[in-house]
Amino acid sequence: MTFNGSEELILPETATDNATERETIEADLLLEGIHRMYGYDFRNYARPSLLRRIWHHVHSENLSTISQLQDKVLHDRASFERMVQNLSIPVTEMFRDPELFRTFRREVVPILRTYPYIRIWHAGCSTGEEVYSMAILLHEEGLYDKARIYATDMNDRSLQQAKEGIYGIEKMKLYTKNYLEAGGTQSFSDYYTAKYNSVMLQPFLRKNIIFAEHNLATDRSFNEFNVIFCRNVMIYFNDTLRDQVHGLFYESLSRFGILVLGSKESIHFTRYSDCYEPLDRVEKIYRKIK
Repeated sequence: MTFNGSEELILPETATDNATERETIEADLLLEGIHRMYGYDFRNYARPSLLRRIWHHVHSENLSTISQLQDKVLHDRASFERMVQNLSIPVTEMFRDPELFRTFRREVVPILRTYPYIRIWHAGCSTGEEVYSMAILLHEEGLYDKARIYATDMNDRSLQQAKEGIYGIEKMKLYTKNYLEAGGTQSFSDYYTAKYNSVMLQPFLRKNIIFAEHNLATDRSFNEFNVIFCRNVMIYFNDTLRDQVHGLFYESLSRFGILVLGSKESIHFTRYSDCYEPLDRVEKIYRKIK
């Protein structure tokens, strides 16, 4: 701060401004270091939610600054792996948003019946509940035997749980309710076996599912699909990464392929908006037309 006679008082930047700038610099360095060291690219994730998760991991590691976290994750692989878990917190449930699955049965299943073989990609599958929901739906519609579901996520721990198909028994009441509201035609309890405090989904539901690690921010298309599910994943991306991922999905969809987005997501305001027509605007189900 300076003050010369009658001259105007010049105030320094506020402590808040300094802290914000420091946080931005530290976060940039952390994310750049992770990308160069491990190949994981979080640089184009939406900053507000990303910073909240970074600070959560700072405190969980008993650290006080993002710079300290950077030093630790670059020298300690285990700390980095724990950070990935914190940055990709799984939020899912079986037949989440039941009306979507009811609409999928009504609008999309008749289209799938015309195909000799069906390929579906669940991108960002988390712990697998939505993937198994699709397997059940296809089974009840007589389509599962000619379907292959590719379930991918960048979080290895979530993928391992998805492969096991074991979930807490306390969730079954909600899942049963969702299943019935989604148009389920059988008894939901037929699809799992209860043991102690957990349930294991029936093995036949896994037979046509391929679980694999895939990072939407860095990895490319790996097949051509009739349907792509990616729900409530891109809400964590900034505009640049969101547009990149829409390009990935566009390249991965077959002609007249179906794209299913989350309730807070849309194809509008992307450069691919005129490449799709809505099958259901409310449930965010779109068909590729160009």
